[in-house]
Amino acid sequence: MSTDNSLYKILLVDDEQDILDFLCYNLKKEGYQVLTALNGKDAIALAKKEIPHLIVLDVMMPEMDGIETCREIREIKSLKEVMVAFLSARNEDYSQIAGFEVGADDYINKPIKPRVFVSRIKALLRRYAPEQQQTLQIDLGGIRIDKEKHMVYKLDQEVVLPKKEFKLLSLLASKPGKVFTREFILEQVWGDEVVVGDRTIDVHIRKLREKLGDDFIKTIKGIGYKFEF
Repeated sequence: MSTDNSLYKILLVDDEQDILDFLCYNLKKEGYQVLTALNGKDAIALAKKEIPHLIVLDVMMPEMDGIETCREIREIKSLKEVMVAFLSARNEDYSQIAGFEVGADDYINKPIKPRVFVSRIKALLRRYAPEQQQTLQIDLGGIRIDKEKHMVYKLDQEVVLPKKEFKLLSLLASKPGKVFTREFILEQVWGDEVVVGDRTIDVHIRKLREKLGDDFIKTIKGIGYKFEF
């Protein structure tokens, strides 16, 4: 079923007008509603008024940078469900970690080709699809997860997973592209169980990759993991 992109509102924030124009053109060509702001303060005011589905923030901006802007956005109740993606030429690990720590949903490195940028935006906005979030079946890139029957298929071939591996895969695949922190994974998959640490997660991730292939579960250094297809 095709998605009506005009249902989605995206706020682009960058202090360079030519970059805003470039990104805006490519998103509008796909049918999205696009808003723009040249700085963090204007972005926050516009976001509170318009309540976009997604905010794409440049990291390096004068006065209020993207990290601080995201931190303030995450403190505004009406913007709690809004997704935030950073777009930055700074691709150092510490910069990405800082972005995820203040609540970013994704971190996109500049320069980026228009088709790749649009693809990343589409992947983020898929999380709003109610049929994907509420269904008992998830079908992504050849991987099918049947939550009700507790079964996983790769290209229609059944893959047998123990309980914890199944829960871990289901969590990651529930929101493709979203980075799940190690702390959140431990809380959701292992709960109050004792003697669980980063090594336990790593072992389960390795086992999933052995059974499904290396293309689906990506490691975000210093943060956690995400599912891509």
